[in-house]
Amino acid sequence: MIGLFDRLSRPFLRALDPEDAHRLAIKALRLMPLARAPADGDELTVRAFGLKFPNPVGFAAGFDKNAQVADALLRLGFGFVEVGTVTPRPQSGNPRPRLFRLESDQAVINRLGFNNDGAAAVHMHLSVRRGAGGIVGVNIGANRDTKDRVEDYVRLIETLSAVASYFTVNVSSPNTPGLRDLQQAKALDDLLARVIDARERIRPSTGPVPLLLKIAPDLTLPELDDVVGVARKRHVDGMIVGNTTITRPGSLRDRNKTREQGGLSGRPLFKLSTRMLAETFVRAEGAFPVVGVGGVDSGATAIAKIKAGATLLQLYSALVYHGIGLVTEIKTDLTAALKRGHRNSLASMVGSDAAAITAESWPG
Repeated sequence: MIGLFDRLSRPFLRALDPEDAHRLAIKALRLMPLARAPADGDELTVRAFGLKFPNPVGFAAGFDKNAQVADALLRLGFGFVEVGTVTPRPQSGNPRPRLFRLESDQAVINRLGFNNDGAAAVHMHLSVRRGAGGIVGVNIGANRDTKDRVEDYVRLIETLSAVASYFTVNVSSPNTPGLRDLQQAKALDDLLARVIDARERIRPSTGPVPLLLKIAPDLTLPELDDVVGVARKRHVDGMIVGNTTITRPGSLRDRNKTREQGGLSGRPLFKLSTRMLAETFVRAEGAFPVVGVGGVDSGATAIAKIKAGATLLQLYSALVYHGIGLVTEIKTDLTAALKRGHRNSLASMVGSDAAAITAESWPG
């Protein structure tokens, strides 16, 4: 039923303003009775950060900002869902219009600015589902007008640890002025030290909650050296590579919307994000798993991400153009790839092409 609904509704939703379509999609997921997707085969099981994922395909942060439909998304077949970005206090984000589809490029530009209902609302929604099972991570960020950004992250760790499967520390959105400065080595070291200290203080009451770091694909390689070095020093549990890009590839066809400010996601981000994924993987040297996100829109791109170093995958923008059936397609193709290679798990594929990718010319 959901497949038929998806095929019928997608043209209608894409005819609407992107934010209006998003709001309707959230409402539909809240109200529709959804049958649970068939169970995944054991070959797709992934263990990472002390968690067991039924499959490696996750829904990236940005869609379910207020943790309203995490269980509905899990029923659709995702191996995990990341909600947010959440800030301590509610904020409206940047003025509309702030979300743009680049149809001919199968891409999206957004300058939303962490619009969300705040930590209290997210805590309430996640508390209601506590005990429901499934992995639901929480992507956290700082309020735009805060006086102490690091303290915002600490407050979120303290507030949401009891209801989060894991945290993603988002220092890579281009839509909050100055936020990406937290990727600089000294600032990042201070941030990670304080949030990890906060997690450890409340660990006796909440249990271990993995902490991931999400970075921009626009870092220079010396900057990436610093970021990975700090992440290893502070023993983060994983990294997500990467967020949207402020660059505009010359291959973009929609020249009018290309001029819009904000982060670019979708198909044109694939080459850059995959290169940065491979660069991160080789620098991590197995210290932690890496999550690959950016331009995953098929089984082939999912496999390429895994071979570049991704233990887990995330997607979002591709669903605008391909619909929810993409999740099943990717999982089917992953299973087929394992059979072709006579492998019994995805772990043996992770990073197999990383070194070769880092030797290629830089993607333009």
